[in-house]
Amino acid sequence: METQNVFIVGAKGIPAKYGGYESFVEQLTKRKISDNIHYFVACRRDLSDNKSDTFVYNNATCFNVSVPNVGPARAILYDLKALNWSIKYIKEHNVSNPIVYVLACRIGPFISKYKKQLKQLGGKLYVNPDGHEWLRAKWSKPVREYWKISEKLMVKHADLLICDSKNIEKYILREYKKYNPNTMYISYGSDITPSKLGFRDEVVQKWFNAHNIHVGDYYLIVGRFVPENNYETMIREFMNSNTNKDLVIITNVEKNKFYSHLKEKTGFENDTRIKFVGTVYDAELLKFIRENAYAYLHGHEVGGTNPSLLEALGSTKINMLLNVGFNKEVAEEGALYWTKETGDLSQLIDKTDLLKAEKIERLNLLSDLRITNYFDWTKIVKQYEKVMVS
Repeated sequence: METQNVFIVGAKGIPAKYGGYESFVEQLTKRKISDNIHYFVACRRDLSDNKSDTFVYNNATCFNVSVPNVGPARAILYDLKALNWSIKYIKEHNVSNPIVYVLACRIGPFISKYKKQLKQLGGKLYVNPDGHEWLRAKWSKPVREYWKISEKLMVKHADLLICDSKNIEKYILREYKKYNPNTMYISYGSDITPSKLGFRDEVVQKWFNAHNIHVGDYYLIVGRFVPENNYETMIREFMNSNTNKDLVIITNVEKNKFYSHLKEKTGFENDTRIKFVGTVYDAELLKFIRENAYAYLHGHEVGGTNPSLLEALGSTKINMLLNVGFNKEVAEEGALYWTKETGDLSQLIDKTDLLKAEKIERLNLLSDLRITNYFDWTKIVKQYEKVMVS
């Protein structure tokens, strides 16, 4: 059987440090089963990096794309340069029936030209539409309008849209019905494998001691530091609860306008329970931190299946999620749910503090079953490979 060449554009690259798309590509290549697929993965680098143009990782051909730091437009430029590299390679090596899989909908206004070239080369354009980028508060109105137009054009020209959320798939089919989009649902993945670290490991003791955090005595938030992840609600409600536990927040916090806004609105710096601890890039340490949290708080409301949520469901016994469709379709009965109504989350925190051991173990079992039955990486990779070689 002829090898199916798949060019992946849109992730920052592998090896993955952090991030949904990066972790997805890491798993897709690392867990590859079929001998009839070869992946090419775009990897973003700075202009100053003196790296070779290509390298092999997880048996995938990784190609470096150097991009100047031009602000928000950098991601668009990166995707376009990665597409140019892919099409040039396809032409020069006479690659038959190539698939270009674009992650996210950033380059809609430019995609028509590339789709035409790809079609002439006998190739297909697959797109992962991600979440509702045009709803994110961090973007100005003109940028949000661009994202919406870009999404529309990516949907229009895609041969196949692979949605990692059932709610995203429903939205695409409803919003862009006139294009008769060809969609498919394949989730993001995770696992329930425990961390390789233990209480006595130096990296564990160093982290917990540095932040004065005690195992099992903290609520945890992990996610991007953006307004639509509802940090304000979670912090305010936590401060209004009666818990004696800490709130540990792992995020790429920057002392920016949003941080200042949170300080002003909540006064969190006066509550010693609230602990912003920065990022954790060590995957095993992060898993250990998740496993030993009393509960995980999840406030994401824009986007599809969130990797941080899946990781929490597979590691943390109690998961407390904002009650929106994206979260409910993932966790179902394996989590507790809250709304943004004043007092709702604080009351849930107080009740959660008093949960009996059997209720906690029941939640833990149900959340683990959600991962093993529906979001296991091996199953996800098999689904992808079936699509790629069909």
